[in-house]
Amino acid sequence: MLKFKTNLPYLLVLLTVFTLASCQSYKNVPYYQDINKKEVTTEKINNTVSYLIHAGDILGINITSRNPESAAVFNYNLARVNGNNYNTSPDNPVIGYPVDEHGNIHLPLVGKVNVAGFTTAQVTEKLDTTLLTYLKDPVVNVRIVNFKVYVYGDVARPNSYNITDEHPTVTQVLTMAGDLNVTALRKKVLLIRNENGERKYINLDLTSKKIFDSPYFYLKNNDEIYVTPGRSKVAANVIPIMGIVISALSVVAIVLTR
Repeated sequence: MLKFKTNLPYLLVLLTVFTLASCQSYKNVPYYQDINKKEVTTEKINNTVSYLIHAGDILGINITSRNPESAAVFNYNLARVNGNNYNTSPDNPVIGYPVDEHGNIHLPLVGKVNVAGFTTAQVTEKLDTTLLTYLKDPVVNVRIVNFKVYVYGDVARPNSYNITDEHPTVTQVLTMAGDLNVTALRKKVLLIRNENGERKYINLDLTSKKIFDSPYFYLKNNDEIYVTPGRSKVAANVIPIMGIVISALSVVAIVLTR
């Protein structure tokens, strides 16, 4: 009878571990479970959208022409914007032009240029035409230099990530974060997006291939991804503490027995 009482705490721990572990069944772990993996499946991509520039973006603009001295004013005059240096390297200076609340950037000589609602390709074409007044055969390159997303929750490397691609996907960004931990809930990946003065909360299910067709599969600047941890994540943190408690109880039981 005493032996049963002494081992009872251990039995309770084993029962707790088994119960918590069963909450995270293997069937909920694999991605894209509804894909037929026995044959090649092909489908059209219909949800690709071009990134549209909006207020708060910072555009990296590099301009060259047959007359480098004339182009230099566009590349170096705003080398520091609001105290920040946006040059990517001395050999390839890319200046940061912030998009103001009205959707405009301000270029030397040119003045105000509206860019909100345009793609970087459209802004490039627009500046190519505008700069003909000032430069001979201008060559313009435009990209977004402050594209950033945030990943946190039950992932290997929660962090903020700077993105060079204008069309990053949910899966690409999660890969940058080291992928989901095995304890994460793949059906409860939360996308948080601030858009048009509103905050949206969108639930994404990574266990289904429907994620690829979601209008939220492609991320936008300053998107946040929160990965919900499962119950087994809690168990992983609780078990070491329970082990200490059970050890203490065992000592007490031995003392009382003697």
